[in-house]
Amino acid sequence: MTNFNIEIVSDPVCPWCYIGKKKLDKAIEIHQSTHPYDTFTRTWKPFYVKPHSPEKGVPVLPNLRKQYGTMMANMMTERVRSIGADAGINFKFEGKTGRTRDAHRLIQLGKTKSPEMQTRVVEELFASYWEGEADITSHEDLTKAGVKAGLDEAEVKEWLANDRGGKEVDAEAGMARVNGVPNYRVGKYTVSGAQDPGAFLKIFHKIKAIENGEPEGWGSCVGQ
Repeated sequence: MTNFNIEIVSDPVCPWCYIGKKKLDKAIEIHQSTHPYDTFTRTWKPFYVKPHSPEKGVPVLPNLRKQYGTMMANMMTERVRSIGADAGINFKFEGKTGRTRDAHRLIQLGKTKSPEMQTRVVEELFASYWEGEADITSHEDLTKAGVKAGLDEAEVKEWLANDRGGKEVDAEAGMARVNGVPNYRVGKYTVSGAQDPGAFLKIFHKIKAIENGEPEGWGSCVGQ
């Protein structure tokens, strides 16, 4: 049995982070279909894609058009929608974007419970923002996502209202040492961007091969 430790640097307002998560989920599903006793521990690290975004949410699509122009923004959203659909995501671009520090603080609360809870919080934030038209800066919307993930409502409200987890989030974001997200660290291996499941499966195979005593770099002979 192998336990794979995966460290993920991500930001809820990055659509590629959501797509990347779905592709990682698929890779884990495929791997466990042949290695059912292997386990995966995912730890999520914060990253501020746009650290100077407004504290109060602004509509996603008009904001994109303001930054990139209407034609470029439309091209970007259509590409994300198309690739997202293949990953099972219904991107809407109808929510509100802004500073993600509070969202990362909510993820930090999930981390204090367990890696599994942290991942559920991340999942709910992605789904609520990208598919549920939520406001990523709204404590009300963040609370709904946290409760849906399984956190206690009163604890979430107290946590958000009192800047709990803020210092930890800022420190981790400052130590991210990546230029873009998503970024995945699986053992000593790194995957950058929302790559297909095969990129992760190759790494899982390498780690298992080394664990089984095979020298790194050996391939496998597979018949049809």
